[in-house]
Amino acid sequence: MNYISFDKLQLPNLEFSLAREIIRTNRSGSYSSSTVLNCHTRKYHGLLIAPEPAVDDDLHVLISSLDVSVEQEGKRFNLGMWRYKDGVFQPKGHKYMRAFDMDRVPILTYRFGNIFITRESVLLDNEDTVIVKYTVKSAPEPVKLMFTPFLAFRNVHFLTRANRQADTSFSPVEQGICMCLYQGYTPLYMQFSKETDYQHHPDWYYDIEYLKEVERGYTAQEDLLASGDFSVTMKQGESIYFSASTQKQQPEQLAALYQKQTEKRTPRDSFEHCLENAAEQFFKRRDGKTTLVSGYHYFGVKSRDTFLALPGLTLSNNNNHALCRELLEAMVETMESGLFPVFPGNRYTDYNAVDVPLLFIRAFQKYYRACDDRAAAWKKFGTVVKHILETYRTGTRFNIKMQDDGLIYAGEEGWALTWMNAVIDGKPVTQRDGLPVEVNALWYNAVIFAIHGAQEHGEKEFEQRWQPVADAIPKAFETTFWNEEKGYLADCVKDGVQDWSIRPNMIFAASLPHSPIDEEKRMKVVEKVKQELLTPYGIRTLSPTDARYCNTFKGNQFVRDQAYHNGIAFPFLLENFTEAYLRIYGKSGLSFIKRIYYGMEPELKNHGLATISEMFEPDPPYAAGGAITQATSVAALLRMKEFIDRYEKI
Repeated sequence: MNYISFDKLQLPNLEFSLAREIIRTNRSGSYSSSTVLNCHTRKYHGLLIAPEPAVDDDLHVLISSLDVSVEQEGKRFNLGMWRYKDGVFQPKGHKYMRAFDMDRVPILTYRFGNIFITRESVLLDNEDTVIVKYTVKSAPEPVKLMFTPFLAFRNVHFLTRANRQADTSFSPVEQGICMCLYQGYTPLYMQFSKETDYQHHPDWYYDIEYLKEVERGYTAQEDLLASGDFSVTMKQGESIYFSASTQKQQPEQLAALYQKQTEKRTPRDSFEHCLENAAEQFFKRRDGKTTLVSGYHYFGVKSRDTFLALPGLTLSNNNNHALCRELLEAMVETMESGLFPVFPGNRYTDYNAVDVPLLFIRAFQKYYRACDDRAAAWKKFGTVVKHILETYRTGTRFNIKMQDDGLIYAGEEGWALTWMNAVIDGKPVTQRDGLPVEVNALWYNAVIFAIHGAQEHGEKEFEQRWQPVADAIPKAFETTFWNEEKGYLADCVKDGVQDWSIRPNMIFAASLPHSPIDEEKRMKVVEKVKQELLTPYGIRTLSPTDARYCNTFKGNQFVRDQAYHNGIAFPFLLENFTEAYLRIYGKSGLSFIKRIYYGMEPELKNHGLATISEMFEPDPPYAAGGAITQATSVAALLRMKEFIDRYEKI
């Protein structure tokens, strides 16, 4: 049995199977995704989703699915599965499913009578191409297979309806066809590894419904175009390969190409191998530029997530220093006024994130400590670090500036500048303007790191200018945020008014290498977070004792935004908790951290298979939600494993 495997008793249970999703990405920005049943529950599901530069440079569902049916002795078995309006499933291919296995590639096994057929698929590394392999494992007589492509040609964020503008014509190509439904799109080539008989009869299938969109309160129904049917007769032991691609393929090479791509994949046969695989799926290289996608299915590139996740996905995963440096360099090019855009590459983005430049410094700090040539690293990025500090000291956009006491003030009415940035009707749910605790903890760490870097590389003038600031911050920080009676740090302070909401942001003050509070206070912070915020799958964003506490993210956009930072647990904060906990308790705290780390392993078989989700409900049964795979979540676990390995050697 494979590490991730489901059987004939589990697969027919729709509540079980439709909740488990698969995603495969390549390095050029394309992906393929569905549930283990190959029944789509999201508008973001599809067989090939690829960027369309000539349309809007966003991701588009080109081919939604390839339905397969089998004919034998006058009987037809349809292996496809769709949900239609009012929750009607037709056809019901899941009743033929006998096994799902995930190793190098996902494998579905179907059985009807004494016929066994398997389905496998792989995305090509740097090409907008997916190859699907069907094998007749067992059949007493030759069987006829019919393949029906369902086409969408639409942006992943929007659904489509039957229309007269769609070009339903086709062009024959070697062992297949080429279609392009709308002007401006890249043509889609659909080819087989062997000759098939194609019958072109384009027809719209109406009111296909996506369950997850229904649950999220979005428009959930669309129409898809079935182009026609490819048919072929196959006997036991034969395989056929189907490619859907934005490039014309050589059919005789499909089998070898599939085999080559499969052999390159790391087996998903252990917790660590799954995390390694998951880490790789977030990096996208297109047009000579490398970016880090925050999560799938609906996130793009976000500066904050890039800096939070980058060290874990690179330095903690095979010590990929070069990739870490490349991403840091690329992100520096997007800076303006000492700030980073929230969404790099989006011309409409704002630079409204006070913590992001400080998270860049923290990411560089990790790279700097891990790299072999510190002098070259400081020469490359030290000037950027110093520029950010000087900008914050003199003041920049959104009223971000250093106060006379050395602390950082940030905020304008109507803007949420920290990572807790959910907005409803133009108003932040948790605005946190003034003096956010994690921002000032990150600020102190950045100042001390910069001073140490300047000392190491002989920059005395910078050291002399900034040492007085560094000396002043701890006292100001303690006076502003600490309450001895309460035993924890205020979450945010504005005009002398302290917000005593118990949130996870204070953990940064205990986890960073250079902390503005002493060890006794750090211990109290860690224990407070452990007692009120820690869950088996992440750190709550608000204490359950708070009247605003929300323990579910299910519902429409308003409900989800209200809950997002008012209770929901995030795995990415486990990295900070782990670092803080082990700094306090050392090797004696290792067993506790290991329980948390290995306690996450079962989640590889839930929600997003072989990866870790964006967030979890904060109360039992701690259901996963949000993006099915999140860069910051995977990175946090990789960092936790790095800490575990390091402390085990002590």
